[in-house]
Amino acid sequence: MSLRSRLRSFTSSLFHRAELDSNMEAEFRFHFDKYVEHLTQSGIAPEEARRRARLELGSLATQKENCRRSLGLRLWDELVADVRFGARMLRKSPAFAAIAILSLALGIGVNTTIFTLAKSVLLDRLEVSHPEDLRILTWVSGKKFPMESLWGNYSDEGGASHSSSFSYPVYKALRERTSLFQPLFAFKDISQMTATVDGHAESISGELVSGNFYEGMRIRPIFGRGISPTDDVEGKANVAVISDAFWARRFARSPSAIGKSIEINLLPVTIVGVNPPTFIGAQMSRLPEVFMPLAAQPTVLPRGKAGNLLKDPNNWWLQIMGRVDSREASDAARQSALDLPFVQAVKSGVTIKAGRDDLPHIRVLPGRRGSDYEKSEFIKPIYVLIVLSVFVLLIACANLANLLLARSAARQREMSVRVAMGASRMRVLRQVTTESLLLSLTGGVGGVILGYSSRNLLPHLISTPWEDGRLQTRFDLYVILFTLGLSVITGLLLSIPLALQGRREDVSSGLKEGGRGSAARSHNFTNKALVIFQLSVSLVLLFGAGLFLKTLSNLRAAPIGFQPDRVLVFEIDPPRSRYTPEAALTLHKRILDTIAAVPGVQSASLSSDPLVALDSSINQFQRNDRPKDAKAQAWFNAVGTNFFETLQIPILAGRSFNSSDILTSPKVAIINQKLAHKFFPGENPIGKTFNEEKYEIVGVCGDTKYEDLKSDAPATFFVPYTQSFESNVTYEIRTLAPSAEILKSLQQAVATVDKDLPLIHARTQNEQIDATLSNQRIFALLTSAFGVLALILACIGIYGIMAYTVTRRTNEIGIRMALGAPRTKVLRMILREASTLTIIGVIIGIAASLFLARLVSTMLYGLKPSDPTALSSAAVILVAIALLAGWIPARRASRVDPMDALRHE
Repeated sequence: MSLRSRLRSFTSSLFHRAELDSNMEAEFRFHFDKYVEHLTQSGIAPEEARRRARLELGSLATQKENCRRSLGLRLWDELVADVRFGARMLRKSPAFAAIAILSLALGIGVNTTIFTLAKSVLLDRLEVSHPEDLRILTWVSGKKFPMESLWGNYSDEGGASHSSSFSYPVYKALRERTSLFQPLFAFKDISQMTATVDGHAESISGELVSGNFYEGMRIRPIFGRGISPTDDVEGKANVAVISDAFWARRFARSPSAIGKSIEINLLPVTIVGVNPPTFIGAQMSRLPEVFMPLAAQPTVLPRGKAGNLLKDPNNWWLQIMGRVDSREASDAARQSALDLPFVQAVKSGVTIKAGRDDLPHIRVLPGRRGSDYEKSEFIKPIYVLIVLSVFVLLIACANLANLLLARSAARQREMSVRVAMGASRMRVLRQVTTESLLLSLTGGVGGVILGYSSRNLLPHLISTPWEDGRLQTRFDLYVILFTLGLSVITGLLLSIPLALQGRREDVSSGLKEGGRGSAARSHNFTNKALVIFQLSVSLVLLFGAGLFLKTLSNLRAAPIGFQPDRVLVFEIDPPRSRYTPEAALTLHKRILDTIAAVPGVQSASLSSDPLVALDSSINQFQRNDRPKDAKAQAWFNAVGTNFFETLQIPILAGRSFNSSDILTSPKVAIINQKLAHKFFPGENPIGKTFNEEKYEIVGVCGDTKYEDLKSDAPATFFVPYTQSFESNVTYEIRTLAPSAEILKSLQQAVATVDKDLPLIHARTQNEQIDATLSNQRIFALLTSAFGVLALILACIGIYGIMAYTVTRRTNEIGIRMALGAPRTKVLRMILREASTLTIIGVIIGIAASLFLARLVSTMLYGLKPSDPTALSSAAVILVAIALLAGWIPARRASRVDPMDALRHE
C-alpha cells in the first residue's frame, strides 16, 4: 500500500473513532506534515505540495465534521436498536411490563395531580399581557392599625399589621402624585349581587374597577368595549362588562347582549362588553361575572355610614395595583416615592390618637398573581401533599427497582455474554438505562392520562354544592413538561441500582451456570434494602392517614352546642337602593312571617352570621359598672326572635328574645356561658348592662361553636336583629320535611314578598358544617388512598423478595428437608427473614413518622402528633399485611418436594 493510501486510511480511522481524544489535532498535523514532506522530496514545490495534501486528506475541520456526523448517526442507530430491543424484551414479559407501567403510572399520576393544584396555588399568573410588570400595593403598621374600618384581607404577623386594603381617598392621592406606574388602578371584589335579566333574578359575583383598570391590565374585551375613565364618574349611567361564562349562560353568546339593559341590585345597568374566557379579574381565586366602575358603588352597592365609600377616608376596602416599566426604577424606589404621599393621605383622612407612632407604611410587592387571598391558606397543605405524593412515587420506584433487579438476575448470563463478545460495560449500562427510561416514559403517559382525569378532583373537594370552587386548575403545557421531566428522572433513578449491580458482577462467573451465588447474594441485599425502604415510607403514610382520619372523626364528633339536623340555611340580601336599613327590618319580618306559614316549617329565624361557616364578627365588650378595658372584646351576632328555638340552643338563665324586643324598646342581649365566666365570674349577669348602647343582659345561653369546629366556643353575645340594622342576613329554617322538598315552597314564599329577592346559597346546616371540613376531608381521603397504595406496593415488594429468596434457595431447602428438617422449620426460616425485614422497616418508619408528624401538628385536632393509637394501628396493619405477603412464598417453600429440589440446579 502506498504512503498516500496508508495516510488516508489512518486519518479516516482516526477521525471516525467513537472517542474524540484531545491529541487528534496534533496527530493529524504530524501526519499531514509528513505527507507534505514526502511530496516535496518528490520534486513538488512546497505550496503545491500543501495544496495537494489538503485535497487528498481534507482539512482538519472537514475531518472533525465527518467524525461528528458519523458518530451522531452511529449513536442514533444504537439508540434506536436499544429502544427496539427493550420493547421486544417488555413484550416477552407482559406481566412484568403491566405491573411496572401501572405502578409508575399511579406514582407519576399522583404527582401530576398534586403539581397541577400546586401550580395553580403557587405558580400560575394572571392571564394578562406581561403579568410580571404588575405590582400590588400593601401596607404594614404597628400592632394596632389606625383605621376605623378595614375590609378585606388582614394578617397579624410578628407584632405588625399587614393588609392590602386602602380607602378611595388614599387611592386618589397616590394616583395623582406618582408617575412611576403606568397606570395605578384599583378594584374590589363583590361576592354577592343580585342580577335580574328578563325578569329572572339570581345571585352573582362581581368586581368594581377603576376607569383605568382595563388599560392597566391590558385586557381587550372579545366583544364590545371595556370600562373607560369616562365611565368612572359619579352620576353617570351605570355600565358593565360581563364575563364570557355569564354571556354564554344568560345570553347564549348572542351579540344582542351588547347594549342590553339589565338590573344589578334592582338598578338599571347597560352591558358594554364581554371579557375574554381566560380573564378572571384581578384575583386568581375569584370568578367575577360582572365588572362595573367604582363610581357605581354609592348607588348599586351603598355601604358605610353615608352609603358612599368614595368619600369616606375611614373605610379601607380597595385593592390597588399598578403596571410598571422595570427599566425605569426599582421597586424600592417606587416604595420610597409612594410612602410620603401615602402617610400624608393617612394623616389627612384618619384621626390619629395622641402618642401613636405606628402609622402604616407602603409596600410594593409583585402582582403577577393579583390579590392572592388563597395562597396563604393553602400553601402549607400544598407542601404537605407534595411530600406525600413524592413518598408514593418513591415507593413505586423502590417496588419497580426490586422487580428490575430480580429480572436482571435472570438476565445475568445474557449480559455476561454481551460483555464477553466485546460490548463495553458502558454499552450494557446504556441498554439497561434505555429499558428503564422506556418503562418510565410509558408510565409517564399513563400518569398524564391519570393526572388529566383527576385534575379537578381536589378543587371539587374544596368547593361546595352552592358556589363555585375557589381554586381553578389549568392542565397546560407546563404540567406535561413536568410529567415528562419526572418520568425521565424516575427512569434514571431506576437504572442506578442496576448500574451499581452491573459494576460488581464478574463476567466469568456470570457465564457459569453455577456462578450465580455472589451475584444473587448482592441482588438479595439490594432487594432487602429496597423493601425496608418501602415498608418504612408506607408506615409514614399509614400513620399520616391515621392522624388525619382521627382529626376528621374528632371534628365531626365535637359538640357544637346546637342541633343542625333538618335545618335549611340561605342568605337574602335586600338591595340598599330599594330598602333603607329601617325598611330592611320590616322586610325581614314579613319574610319570616311568610316562611313560618309554609307547610313543613317548624320554626324560622335569621342571624347576621351563620354558625360554623368561617364567618365571624368581633365587637368590644365594656361593662358599664367597671372601668373601660380597651382590650376587652367578644364575638357578636344579631339574631331573630326564634333563633335559639330554631337551632335548639338552650337558654340556661333568664329569657329568650320575644316580640316586644323592637327598635324603640330598651336594648337587650343574651350572652353565652363562656362570656359569663369571662366577664362576670362568680356573678349573676342577668340585668347587667354593657357597651355604649347599654345592652341589658336578659338571658344566658349554652356555648356554641361559631366560626369553625376546630376553635373552642368563643365568648359571644347576641342581640335582636330588630334592634340592629343588618341588611344581608342568613335565614335558618327548621323543617319537618326533607329540605330539598320544601326549598321550592320557600322560594315561592319569598317571591310573594319581593319577586326580585333570590335565595342565595341555599344549603342545609350539615352541608354548611361539612364545607368547613374540606381541608381535613381532603387530607383524610388522600392520605388514606396513598397509604393503601403504599401498603399494596410494599406487600408486592415483600412477596417478590420472599418468592425470589425461595427460588434461589430451593436447592438448599431440598437438602435441609432430605436431611430431616421438618416443614414447619422451613416455614419458620422463611417467615423469620420476612419478619426481620418488616421489623427493621417498622422501626425506621416509626422514627421518621414521629419526626415528620411535628410538621403537621397545627393541622390536627383532638390528638397529639405522636398519637400512640394511630402509630400502633399503622404498625400492626403493616406488620400483619407484610407477614401475610411473606407467608405465601414461605408456605410454598415448606411444600417443596426434596427430590425435585435437589434436581433444581
